[in-house]
Amino acid sequence: MYQPATFTKKLSESSSLAASSEPSAGETILLVEDEAFVRDVAGEVLEYEGYRVLRARDAKEAKVLFDRHHGVVQLLLTDMVLPGQNGRDLAADLRTACPTIRTLFISGYPTNPVARSGIAADGMFYLSKPFSAESLLQMVGQVLQTSREGMPV
Repeated sequence: MYQPATFTKKLSESSSLAASSEPSAGETILLVEDEAFVRDVAGEVLEYEGYRVLRARDAKEAKVLFDRHHGVVQLLLTDMVLPGQNGRDLAADLRTACPTIRTLFISGYPTNPVARSGIAADGMFYLSKPFSAESLLQMVGQVLQTSREGMPV
């Protein structure tokens, strides 16, 4: 699903990629992705831009990290399809504990079928795999900017 070439841009080039989005204010992102390569590279891109990234392989691990860092996670960046519990249900569980948490779903499935099924409904943000470092940073910036502006979560 992911091609290593998707992330072959040097991280030093990514700072100019985020120029069109709001710069990081050091927000904490809980990244939940079962594919190690995607989790590691996306985490590195985000950390390079100044975000604090907590990485989890599945919903169970994500909940442990969320509880351990309760009150500091501003964004849940989660794959839709995870072992055990899916990303949508994970987001609902975390939103119960922290109503202000923002969610950005990532998935290898086409956008339209996901949206039609209601998975990305209700103002949820969605990023399709494979994605570039640039699109990841732009979407994360957009989601967090929406949060900073006081838009509904």
